[in-house]
Amino acid sequence: MGLVRCAEEDETAVEELRRMILGELEDDDGGFEGGGGRMWKGERRRGIPGKRMEAGAAERVERRMPVCVTSGVSYIGWAIADRLMRRGYTVRLVVETGDDLAMLGETGAFEGTEASRIFPVVVNMMEMSSLCEAFDGCAGVFHTSAFLDTAGISGYTKHMAVKEASVAGKVVEACVLTSSVRTCVFTSSLLACIWRQYPGLARRSVSTLVDESCWSDENLCTDKKLWLALGKTMAEKAVWRAARGKDLKLATLCPALITGPGFCARNPTSTIAYLKGGREMYAEGLLATTDVSRVAEAHVRVYEAMGGSAAGRYICFDHIVRSDRDAAELCRGAGLAEHLSIIEGGSDVAPHFQLSNDKLRRLLSSRHCFVSDLIR
Repeated sequence: MGLVRCAEEDETAVEELRRMILGELEDDDGGFEGGGGRMWKGERRRGIPGKRMEAGAAERVERRMPVCVTSGVSYIGWAIADRLMRRGYTVRLVVETGDDLAMLGETGAFEGTEASRIFPVVVNMMEMSSLCEAFDGCAGVFHTSAFLDTAGISGYTKHMAVKEASVAGKVVEACVLTSSVRTCVFTSSLLACIWRQYPGLARRSVSTLVDESCWSDENLCTDKKLWLALGKTMAEKAVWRAARGKDLKLATLCPALITGPGFCARNPTSTIAYLKGGREMYAEGLLATTDVSRVAEAHVRVYEAMGGSAAGRYICFDHIVRSDRDAAELCRGAGLAEHLSIIEGGSDVAPHFQLSNDKLRRLLSSRHCFVSDLIR
């Protein structure tokens, strides 16, 4: 899903995206045609007709098949696409409008050594036929679920939460219907794990560990008007429902507040939306951040490990905000210094909960062999 932008913001967005594509995101070494999803210049479409292939044969084939990344103009969407290309994958990049496609073209995204590995396509994310056509011939889909209204004050509304959940469910349904697609990685959020309520004295008896087994309470999110947390929770539950009992491997990533070069310039409203309730998150030890390069790497590593034991949810964070100094630095780095009050004051009490990213850390530290290494 793309970003809903004001027209006057396009020039700035193009420049920021251009800088990101030129490599300012990365910490390692590492011509197109539009249309309604019908043509990918230079790409051979390798749809697999009929029912899905047996696992062993399918894995041999899909190592050379493209993968699809939705929300191609979003910060996280491009970061994942870029990481995939650096690993040797061919990427079909989904955008929602011709304007998004033109913006990518203006940035020079399809020039240089990696240009032969990326193929943009305009897709109507609300239409099943459009989604299936975009996914046809791809072995896997990365649905990044970026949904923001930069014209809004908070960047996110209850209506958008409902729409995001609907689109997320459709994406997984389309994956199930597309015979070539065997794997889907969905980008959720840590916000889908941390907002829970404990009536009375029950809080004292619950585990203080927050891991992949924890889900945010939709009623609590609604009561507190935490629309981004509500949207991420609803969307992630929607994809798990859509995949249940189906011949599709699914994993979800739950990153903390995403940071990185140029992020605040392109996504100030997403940071504001994430930090709604920030003081409470800070007080409870649940306010964390993660660099976009780590998030992108985690997506690729999880995808490549899903042929083995990788499955389920993965919490992703690098740093937990534990002091007023950390909080002030976060707001300054995000260009929100004047909004420090949304966080400050949260250190008056000892944090009650402890975040865990052990599951993802074990995967990232394993000697897992990349599929892209096997095809070179």
